Amino acid sequence: MFEDDEDRRYTVVRNHEDQYSVWPADRPAPAGWESVGVTGPKSVCLSHIDTAWTDLRPLSLRS
Repeated sequence: MFEDDEDRRYTVVRNHEDQYSVWPADRPAPAGWESVGVTGPKSVCLSHIDTAWTDLRPLSLRS
């Protein structure tokens, strides 16, 4: 478990289904997820996800 506070830095991660999430930058990405190269406060990461993840269906349903 980790504390969610204003000073914590996050990174945007994506899985094989092209789904996005935020993850603490000081921890390795969970299995099946990879960093997309955007790191910062949670608000910055969530803003990136809002612009990058426009179709919320998993990739397998879009193909």
